[in-house]
Amino acid sequence: MALGRAYSVAVTGIDGVLVEIEADIGRGLPGVHVVGLPDTALQESRDRVRAAVTNSGQSWPNSKVILALSPATLPKVGSVYDLALACSVLDAAKVIPRQLLSRTVLLGELALDGRVRSVRGILPAVLAARSAGWPRVVVPVDSLAEAGLVTGIDILGAKHLAEVIAWLAGRATLTPPGPVRTQPEDQTNDLRDVVGQSEARWAIEVAAAGAHHIMLTGPPGIGKTMLAQRLPGLLPPLTEAEALEVTAVHSVAGTLTSDRPLITSAPFIAPHHTSSVSSLVGGGTGIAKPGAVSRAHRGVLFLDECAEMSARVLESLRTPLEDGEVRIARRDGVARYPARFQLVMAANPCPCASARTADCVCAPTVRRKYLGRLSGPLLDRVDLRVQMNSVSTGALTDEPSESTEQVRTRVAGARAAAVERWAEFGWHTNAEVPGPALRQQFRLSRDAVAPLERALRRGVLTARGADRTLRVAWSLSDLAGTSSPGPDAVMAAMGFRDRGAA
Repeated sequence: MALGRAYSVAVTGIDGVLVEIEADIGRGLPGVHVVGLPDTALQESRDRVRAAVTNSGQSWPNSKVILALSPATLPKVGSVYDLALACSVLDAAKVIPRQLLSRTVLLGELALDGRVRSVRGILPAVLAARSAGWPRVVVPVDSLAEAGLVTGIDILGAKHLAEVIAWLAGRATLTPPGPVRTQPEDQTNDLRDVVGQSEARWAIEVAAAGAHHIMLTGPPGIGKTMLAQRLPGLLPPLTEAEALEVTAVHSVAGTLTSDRPLITSAPFIAPHHTSSVSSLVGGGTGIAKPGAVSRAHRGVLFLDECAEMSARVLESLRTPLEDGEVRIARRDGVARYPARFQLVMAANPCPCASARTADCVCAPTVRRKYLGRLSGPLLDRVDLRVQMNSVSTGALTDEPSESTEQVRTRVAGARAAAVERWAEFGWHTNAEVPGPALRQQFRLSRDAVAPLERALRRGVLTARGADRTLRVAWSLSDLAGTSSPGPDAVMAAMGFRDRGAA
């Protein structure tokens, strides 16, 4: 009996767990048995690994081979274990020494000819290996740019199983990662392209300053989509930790490219209005894949024609809007994905969507029913609501409005003030501050909160709505450069909740 051992990583959501792979070559009829809750792709690795080993110039054991993946109770999904499975068998057969193998994490799928193919989730897997204290990890060459984003651990790339065998035996070297190439910021969408709409432009600036959710309502062709597309340009660049977190989500989703492996600016995700709950929140069989809300993490989720979306899809947004993450249970376990995004909703005022209100043919009941798909609990989580109207003729000949760069400078100043104020509590934006902290630790003057108290007594504002109004008031104060919101800021924040679909 001969026993071999190698190591890989199981990725669930964006969290990784080290997996120990044991290979036992013992007596019995020739065959390969995989244990440890493997899925279909992992069960099929028996044939891939055997063919890759023989096509790499090595002999496959002519006896019974048992491959055990531990922890045994953790479901194993995908083909990321192929390289480690092959090396564990070769270790058991005494083909390769254990000196390097015992301190190396192996990631990658094997082709039948021994080529090492890239897989999803390389970045979170490497992060998990580093967190567990491993000194090195071997990944496919095509994934080197992605894996090389992680510092504090040796990253090596392999094209072929034969290269890994030679490296483990001390006869060859593997490819190190090159310099990190960051994703350039998109400069094509400028805020000065939006004609008129001064109130909506101001609302977008406030939303960017405090990371608030916003809804834009108005006839087609007046700039709702243009404004939404320009919001990411107003947001500050992602920090190093945020960039790795966002990139890890896109790595699991399979949307990263080798030429731009690191996402450094706020993503913009705009799903179609016919999207399902699974495509929006995440889903699939086995382990759930990230949906649009997670791919928009630290960025903007734009729902155009939101009134055309089904009520079930819209209501699925309530939990991620409140918690900043989604937890999806499927057959093979529970996947957790971050989902702290800015929601931008856009809707026409009625089904006919005529350019002029006078031309509308919809009955009042039809108009109410159309926007009635947006429930009260969902709209209560939207901080800013703006009713946009058709631009006047003067807007076409006026001087160009402020550019994205000019507005971004003010947003950066407001964000810096918020970061300094909330630093000791771990919050980064006004939208993240819990309501109790706004009402107790950072209580405003009696004159400032008097309008809120009157609105609460009349029942026109919920307790959640009051907290969100306070957050917007702090953002208005930061943009104005004042130390705390006064009555005018609170009244202006309340005004944003009375517009649009309110």
